Amino acid sequence: MSVTDWISQVIGLGPQEALAVSLSLKVAFWAALCSLPAAILTAYALARWTFPGRGLLNGLVHLPLILPPVVTGYLLLLLLGPQAPVGALMNSIGITFAFRWTGAALAAAIMGFPLMVRAIRLSIEGVDQRFEEAGAALGASPIGVFWRVTLPLALPGILAGAVLAFAKALGEFGATITFVSNIPGETQTLPSAIYAFLQVPDGEGAAIRLVIVSIILAMSALAVSEVLARRVGARRSGREGIR
Repeated sequence: MSVTDWISQVIGLGPQEALAVSLSLKVAFWAALCSLPAAILTAYALARWTFPGRGLLNGLVHLPLILPPVVTGYLLLLLLGPQAPVGALMNSIGITFAFRWTGAALAAAIMGFPLMVRAIRLSIEGVDQRFEEAGAALGASPIGVFWRVTLPLALPGILAGAVLAFAKALGEFGATITFVSNIPGETQTLPSAIYAFLQVPDGEGAAIRLVIVSIILAMSALAVSEVLARRVGARRSGREGIR
């Protein structure tokens, strides 16, 4: 049984509704997973390093939060569209983003990236640098200190950032529909499906069902993120108490 069929039977959604939910989960999962390594590296750089252009990098990271999502989607279309130089080059080697679910994942990853980086950065900043210094004093290389000390201690924040990015990806609409359109079964995610159902007669019932599913998924993701964030805060308070 496919994920779409399972969703249709368990939740009681129609085929098109279940397909939109399944595609949204797929897009959100890959968006969060693929952007996680870059988010960890970026967050670590902003939390621990001092370098020229640090302020510019911080601004670029948070730019998707400030720009209208449609602008982000349009910029992606200009860069990676079928007629764009970069997009045409990637198409020639078999990599296509525009009007594909992979493009929806890319747009969602970009929109959720600032939330992920911020959560991870706060977690890394909360790691007591004395532990990192102790690891270095014992002979660990900077990469070894990062993998064996910083990363494990920052893990709750990393997971919280990934969950936030996942939740953001589930609700992403503007950048996605601009970059990959609203193609049923290929790029029609939950928000796009809700929009499409509201444009047709007798589609309000399906739209309401998808709205309820969206709220449940978003609240569940936020609850998980809140639990993880509290663990980070409790650990930080414990260390301050030891000091």
